[in-house]
Amino acid sequence: MKTLKRLLCGAAVAGALCAPAVAADSYPSQPITLVNPYAAGGPADVLGRALARELEKQLGKTIIVENKAGGGAAIGANFVARAKPDGYTLLLGTSAAHVVTPLMQQTPYDGIKDFAFVSIVANQPNMLVVRPTLKADSVEQLIAMARKEPGRINYASAGPGSSPHLGAELFRERAGVDIVHIPYSGAAPAINDLVGGQVDMAVLNLAASLQFIRSGRLKALAYANDHRSPLLPDVPTLAESGVKGAESASWYSLAAPKGTPPEILQRLNDAVAKVNANPEYSKLMQAQGVDLWNMTPQEATAFVEKDQAAMRKLVQAAGLMKK
Repeated sequence: MKTLKRLLCGAAVAGALCAPAVAADSYPSQPITLVNPYAAGGPADVLGRALARELEKQLGKTIIVENKAGGGAAIGANFVARAKPDGYTLLLGTSAAHVVTPLMQQTPYDGIKDFAFVSIVANQPNMLVVRPTLKADSVEQLIAMARKEPGRINYASAGPGSSPHLGAELFRERAGVDIVHIPYSGAAPAINDLVGGQVDMAVLNLAASLQFIRSGRLKALAYANDHRSPLLPDVPTLAESGVKGAESASWYSLAAPKGTPPEILQRLNDAVAKVNANPEYSKLMQAQGVDLWNMTPQEATAFVEKDQAAMRKLVQAAGLMKK
């Protein structure tokens, strides 16, 4: 009888140990939720939905994109951090979600330790744009206007700690101007008010502003990258316009809650690599000014840690560190 009990106990322990592997082998067996921590219609939303459609083909299961905007991406990030670590709740993360917002304010999650990174999937350089009625047709004219009337010009962002926020803060610092921050819950509402003339300028993802630039509803003054965009080759870089060291961009990660089995992370990583290798998807992203990136889970974690060190310096210099 004792021998039977030991055998049953041993079988139970073995079953428990094997359960994660079995779960990973059958993953995914149900729909997956991809949380976008920004408002619908913005660049993160466009990227997230395009990525979800392609991942569905690779994984064979529906991927539902859920927008949970607010709190500088903290609301959506916290939702995923507290989710079950089974690979069925993922985050389309950004520097704001994982690094900057936790540096600027108290968050109920740790932006790095509470996540298991799948990959860094994309990068989008920013473009300095102004409303079409603003009487500035170059960065030089914009700076002259801002210096003539300090505090008069304001800029929109996708929320505190977002790439548009820090990109504009970096521009403000390097250009030596006094401009006022107007935060929004995402890029879409920010760009709506910019096009409508309620705010003066923004440093937005090229993907978010491109259609408005081409239609004349926004003026592109400079590209916040080290080389001109092939999509707008006539627009100079910030450095060419006299503002050096103000390059900025948004990177996007795919992340799961801490404790997600490594086998599931690798399954997702392999699927992302196949998506990025798809010529049609690559062409679609290039048309929006998006650079596709592939990283292993380990490389992605190291990348976010490096970004945290860089952003800490910028946030401190801007006087935005949490007390």
